[in-house]
Amino acid sequence: MLPDDIYRVSPLASLRRLAVRPSSAPPFGIGPGEIGTDGAALHLDCVLTFMCGDGQTSEGLMLVETDAEGNIADLFFLPLGEMTARQDYALVGISRDGALQKFAQAACVSFTRGTMITLASGEQRRVEDLAVGDRVLTRDDGPQPLRWIGQHTVRAVGAFAPVLIRPGALNNAGDLVVSPDHRLFIYQREDRLGAGRPEVLVKARHLVNGDSIRRVEGGFVEYFQMLFDHHQIIYAEGIAAESMLVDGRTRAALPEELVERMAEVLPGHRDSDHRDLEVQEALLGRPGLAELLRRSSGG
Repeated sequence: MLPDDIYRVSPLASLRRLAVRPSSAPPFGIGPGEIGTDGAALHLDCVLTFMCGDGQTSEGLMLVETDAEGNIADLFFLPLGEMTARQDYALVGISRDGALQKFAQAACVSFTRGTMITLASGEQRRVEDLAVGDRVLTRDDGPQPLRWIGQHTVRAVGAFAPVLIRPGALNNAGDLVVSPDHRLFIYQREDRLGAGRPEVLVKARHLVNGDSIRRVEGGFVEYFQMLFDHHQIIYAEGIAAESMLVDGRTRAALPEELVERMAEVLPGHRDSDHRDLEVQEALLGRPGLAELLRRSSGG
């Protein structure tokens, strides 16, 4: 690949899921998914920047799968912005410096500006008005101090396009807008999902129905990450959602001085009590999933 090379997305191209296992540091491992070899090593190679005819730029990550001998087995491209078919894209930048941070930003679970968070006192406060040290109500550990709050603004396209959950869709009080892989905690009074347990974590993107829950594409979105000593379930717009989970995929989103300061507690995030609550994707493809979960939780 050379600068000024011209690329075009095939009309037959489609997005396919590459599962990435958490690890303490790169390289990552590939998990069971639509593409990639389960168990193989996955390396973040570089950030590619493309420019189309109207001057707009789009970025993407080049990921490399290697076999047991360290040889390249496959290449994957993760678009971080919108790229349409039959459009010429000129390669204008190749950078290895920011790949890990870009990947971490895409992997972080994030709330958006205006989200109301429940404090230990019961007060509802906008996420952008929170400060380090504020005591937030958690489901499992009661009041917990907020250790860090991150913020970044990105184009609301591709992997960064948020999910809008309308009031009442999951018994939430107001609009809840989160990153697509943000997991929501649901306690089923009846196990209508068939998960074999009442407590489940479901990614927002799996709940999209095009109506009460939908992706919001276009413009920019301001994302906020909330970090505690341990991975927590907190309350946003009145319903339970996870806080930031630090692992090899997301650590690069944290300031280095924070990582050093929290060196004793951050490894505990890997042993989160919630790690086994995520629902298998095979159970999530049914129509009316959001309504089923709303009803099973007693709404």
